[in-house]
Amino acid sequence: MDNRRLILVVALGFVLILLWQAWTQDQLGKSASVPASQTNNSATESAVPSAKDLPGTAPTSSSVPEGSAATPQADQSATTHQVITVETDVLKLKISTRGGVITEADLLKYPQELDKAEPVRLLTDQNGFVYIAQSGLLADKGEVAPDHHALYQAASSDYRLAPGANSLSIPLTWEENGIRVTKTIVLHRGSYALQVEYNIQNNSPAPYSVAQYRQLTRLGSTPGTQLVHTYTGTVYAGDVPGSKDRLAYEKIPFEEIAKSKLSKDLSNGWVAIIQHYFLTAWTPDDRNQVNHFYTLVTNQNNQVLYSIGMTSPMRSIAPGKTEEMGSTLYVGPKIQSNLTPLAQGLNLTIDYGIFTVIADPIFWLLKHFHEWVGNWGWSIVLVTLVIKLLFLWPSAISYRSMAKMRAVTPKMQQLKERFGDDRQKLSQEMMKLYQKEKINPLGGCLPIVIQIPVFISLYWVLAESVELRQAPWILWIHDLSQKDPYFVLPLLMGISMFIQQKLNPAPVDPMQQKIFAWLPVIFTVFFAFFPAGLVLYWFVNNLLSIVQQYLITRQIERQMTQAKAIE
Repeated sequence: MDNRRLILVVALGFVLILLWQAWTQDQLGKSASVPASQTNNSATESAVPSAKDLPGTAPTSSSVPEGSAATPQADQSATTHQVITVETDVLKLKISTRGGVITEADLLKYPQELDKAEPVRLLTDQNGFVYIAQSGLLADKGEVAPDHHALYQAASSDYRLAPGANSLSIPLTWEENGIRVTKTIVLHRGSYALQVEYNIQNNSPAPYSVAQYRQLTRLGSTPGTQLVHTYTGTVYAGDVPGSKDRLAYEKIPFEEIAKSKLSKDLSNGWVAIIQHYFLTAWTPDDRNQVNHFYTLVTNQNNQVLYSIGMTSPMRSIAPGKTEEMGSTLYVGPKIQSNLTPLAQGLNLTIDYGIFTVIADPIFWLLKHFHEWVGNWGWSIVLVTLVIKLLFLWPSAISYRSMAKMRAVTPKMQQLKERFGDDRQKLSQEMMKLYQKEKINPLGGCLPIVIQIPVFISLYWVLAESVELRQAPWILWIHDLSQKDPYFVLPLLMGISMFIQQKLNPAPVDPMQQKIFAWLPVIFTVFFAFFPAGLVLYWFVNNLLSIVQQYLITRQIERQMTQAKAIE
C-alpha cells in the first residue's frame, strides 16, 4: 500500500512539474507592449491566394501557391497608402487603405498589466513583428479585382463611435475597368466582431466573375521544449461536403505549415489564430457555403510569415448588376458567449486539454457563482466546496481506510521488526492483518487519484479563461491568474498539507517516511509559482479534507477502542 501511495504522490509531483513548466514558460513568453513606430511594409507585401485556391481546386505542391507572391501594380506602388484610425468602446484599430488590411488592433478593456492603461495589442505590424488580418477579392483569369494590395479611397482618416450610436461604418472604394467595389468595415458597440462587406457593381459590358478570400497572417513563433504549453498557432474547423463526419477541429502549428499545405473544401467552417486568452478568426456570412481552406508561407524582409485563410466560390455578376459578399472577423478575448454565436465549434478555441469534460462544468460553476458573489476568488472557494461535496462519499471511504491503517500502525511496525529480512513473509503477514482488521490497502490512494484530473482541469480553466485574467480576490491577491506576490497562500497550503499528513498513517519504511516528511516543503516550492487561484483551490480543499478526515479518524479510533474493550 505504501509503495502504491508513493507512486501516486510521485505521479502528482510529475504533473506539478509539467504544469509548472507550462505556467513559467507561458509567463516568460508573454510579449511586451509594442511602442508606436512607423509601419513596415509587411502588410502590403504578404501572400495573396491564387485562383487555384478556390473550392474544388487544389493549389500547387510548392510551399507557396502560384501567384501568392503577387506585388502591387506599378501605378499603385508609387502611391502612398493612408492609415485610418478607428475607435469604439472596446476596440482601437488601424486600417490601411492598401487593401483595407487591419494592421493594428488594441483591446481597450484589457490592459497588458494591472494598474497600467496600455491595452493589449493583438494585431500589429510594427517593430518587425507582423500579425494582421487581410481580405480581398479574386477575379477570373484576365480580370482585375481589389486584393489586399489594391489601393482604396477613404473619405476620412479618423472614425470614432459617437455617443449613443450602436454601430460605426468605414467605407473604402475601389474602381477599375468599369468595376466599382465598396468594402465596408462595420463595428458595433461592445462587440469584438467586425463585419467586412463587399458591394460589387459591374458597370462593364461583360460578365464579371469574382470570389472573396480572407486570411490571417502572422510571424511564426517557436514553442519551448516543455511537454505542455499554451498553444499559439493556426486552427480551422468545418464540415466536409457530402460527409456525415464532421471535421470538428484541427490545429496546425506554424512550423507544420511550412512542411505541408492545407488544401480542403469545407462548409460551415472558420479559420483562426489563437494564443493565450485571445484570438482572431474569420467566419463566412453564409455558413452553408463551401469554402476552400488553405495555408501560405511567405518570405518578406528576411521574415517567414504564415497565413491561414479561405476563399469562397466564384460568383458571376452580369453587366449592370450588383452583388453583395461578406464575412465576419473576430478580434478579441476568448469568451464563450462571444464565440458560440459566430460559428459552430469556435468556442473550442478555449482549449482545456484532455480533461475538457471536467473543465467545462468547473468553468460553468465558476461563472454562475461569480454572477452571485461578484468575485472570482470566492467563486473558486465555492466550487471547491461543491467538488468536495461531490466526492464526499469516496473520500469518506478512503479516510476510514487510512484511519484503520493509522490505528494498526504499531502492529505493522512489530511485523516489520519480526519479518523485515523476509519481504515475502512480511507481505503475507501484513495482508492477514488487513483482512483481520477489514482494511482496504488501496483505499488511502483514492483522494490523490480523484484530485489529479480535477487539479489539471482547474489549472487549464485558470490558464485559458480570460475572465479570470487580472481578477482580484482579497487584500494582496490582485490577480488570481498570477502567482501570490508574497507567497502567503503557498505557505498556508504547505502548512495544511503538513497537518493532513499527521492524520495519515506513517509509512513503515524509513526511506518513505523521509520522503513523505519532505513532501509539504517540495509542494510548497512548486505551488509558490502557480497561479494564486489554483493554490487557493488546493488550500481550501486541504482544509475541508482535514476537517472530514479528523472527524472520521476520531470515529474509527473510538470504534476500534470499543471493539478491543469488548474482546
